[in-house]
Amino acid sequence: SSGVPVAERWPFLVAGVLLTGPLVCGTSQAVNDWFDRHVDAINEPGRPIPSGRIAGAWGLWIAIAGTILSLIVAWATGPLVFGATCLALLCAWGYSAPPFRFKVSGVWGPAVVALTYEGLTWFTGAAAMAGAWPDAAVLIVLGLYSLGAHGIMTLNDFKAVDGDRATGLRSLPVVLGVDRAARLACIVMALPQVAVIALLVHWDHRLVGAIVALLLAGQLLLMRRLLRDPLAHTPWYNATGTSLYVLGMLASACGLGGVAGS
Repeated sequence: SSGVPVAERWPFLVAGVLLTGPLVCGTSQAVNDWFDRHVDAINEPGRPIPSGRIAGAWGLWIAIAGTILSLIVAWATGPLVFGATCLALLCAWGYSAPPFRFKVSGVWGPAVVALTYEGLTWFTGAAAMAGAWPDAAVLIVLGLYSLGAHGIMTLNDFKAVDGDRATGLRSLPVVLGVDRAARLACIVMALPQVAVIALLVHWDHRLVGAIVALLLAGQLLLMRRLLRDPLAHTPWYNATGTSLYVLGMLASACGLGGVAGS
């Protein structure tokens, strides 16, 4: 979406990929695994910490080391990327760790994850490549996709309903019930994409807008099966409908960066 040729700033591309993938994302998973080890013992006892494959406080030390390494790489990449990385790491720790532990809320928990996994990831890549603040159109579209990702994160909570109830986490499937939470998640995923399509057409990216519209239509068809039995079909939808959502993000980014035609 930055529109900058890769060959001109390939070291920054590598740094951006490392930051948004194994470093910050991996660190967030390590933080979550440590502070959720008691919940995982109920929901997913085969995970590394509950199963004993990572013993003692090693899970915490891995999270701390990942945080420090992420900050070092981000500092070397530039001030905008460093700022985004600091925010992402604050969200990662605040999501799982006391006193904030945003994940206990069915609203704030998914919102924090959606912001970091979708919005800040995109922002970091665009800022790293451009070496400057991303274009306003990019910020608007990444913001809309971040909003829609709240629904994806709500679906992700379905696999942990029993453990969430047992440990007092008020995820939307626990508070609203699985069926109502699934319907809300579908609405939250779909409406921002409608806005993205309208904006792409308004900005004369008609071809990209049509591609995103087709991908949304595919998601709507897949949502029909999801809603018949959300608990049974969520893993299937994550592999199909969520993939179409991500492809729509990719198409939008290519269009905004001038890779695709209008």
